Amino acid sequence: MNSIDTYDFKGKRAIIRVDFNVPLNENFEVTDDTRIRAAIPTIKKVLAGGGSVVLMSHLGRPKKNNDDKFSLKHIVSAIEKRLGEKVLFAGDCMGDKAAEMAKNLKPGEVLLLENLRFYAEEEGKPRGLADDASDEEKAAAKKAVKASQKDFTKRLASYADVYINDAFGTAHRAHASTALIAEYFPNDKMFGYVMENELKAIDGIMQNPQRPFCAIIGGSKVSTKISIIERLMEKVDSIIIGGGMTYTFAAAQGGKVGGSICEPDMFPVALEILKKAKEKGVQLVFSPDALCADAFSADANTQICPSNAIPDGWEGVDIAEEGKKIFHDHILGCKTILWNGPVGVFEIDKFATGSKAVAEAIVEATAKGAYSLIGGGDSVACINKFGFADKVSYVSTGGGALLEYMEGKELPGVAAIRGK
Repeated sequence: MNSIDTYDFKGKRAIIRVDFNVPLNENFEVTDDTRIRAAIPTIKKVLAGGGSVVLMSHLGRPKKNNDDKFSLKHIVSAIEKRLGEKVLFAGDCMGDKAAEMAKNLKPGEVLLLENLRFYAEEEGKPRGLADDASDEEKAAAKKAVKASQKDFTKRLASYADVYINDAFGTAHRAHASTALIAEYFPNDKMFGYVMENELKAIDGIMQNPQRPFCAIIGGSKVSTKISIIERLMEKVDSIIIGGGMTYTFAAAQGGKVGGSICEPDMFPVALEILKKAKEKGVQLVFSPDALCADAFSADANTQICPSNAIPDGWEGVDIAEEGKKIFHDHILGCKTILWNGPVGVFEIDKFATGSKAVAEAIVEATAKGAYSLIGGGDSVACINKFGFADKVSYVSTGGGALLEYMEGKELPGVAAIRGK
């Protein structure tokens, strides 16, 4: 497998799959350029080596081709600002203009292709099917897209001499630009720095962590975190469980959770997790108290309740003071810390104090020598919201990819480069 550090890029065009799926405001301005900043070292490495760059990415989930609000033209200036170089924009992926611009690229130049997901072939899923389409029609549409996907992938590959995957956030998708394209570069494919750093960081904590190793798992539903909790129980010494999941665990044990998020069908699973943790000697840490609100809004009335005795008409929206202290003290006693998922409704400031307390504890532990990895979209949003991204060891750019890799699943975007 090639290494970006040793590969000779002189006179070569590198097509780089980046993850520029960044948030835009109503004026189409980038509100968080973390993913753009993350990709800059890889782009600069190619340019410094005498090569040119073709960038490809998706943005959002467009339902049709050429939907202006999902056009990557909106982020050109944000890339130029971070890169310090002019960025050409093709305005398409498949047209003659894109092919001509890629062909004529000179060393040191950068070209951005239009949103890959303007084409159904990128994901390999048919579009525009009627709701009442028959199974035969669905099968025929899927077959047609799969057939044209090969031509789509081959066309992208024709724009360059070398392929670099630097989009960890989409590595769990077997899409044209993340997995299939690598076949056209059998001797000229590699990871970019984002991918390299992500895999190194995750492999480090999963294979050889300093102990005690604590995972903080938040989020609203047990059902979405079962696999990662079960996988982590094989690796960690303790798991702090926060967010809406708390109330499913509480109710499963006979507690009252009022109107809190709760999954009754997950009660058996929650009880099994408690049992397995006890058998494996993994400590599960819960907040004994909850900040409760009578409405899901910033101006709601609030009160503090035991997390297993919440009155009807009230719902848990954050941990409260006792929980903050317990979580803080536990985190400070750990040498490796993984945070995936906020412990409250952090988007609303008055319900974000628990997540901020967790972030502050992680920062404090990191300053004292612990290794901290922040992963998952909402956790990253939290750490950025509180301004602590540069005070932890590593902030992952992956959400679903991070979880699937930690669960031990093979990621198509990783396997395509490693040749598995």
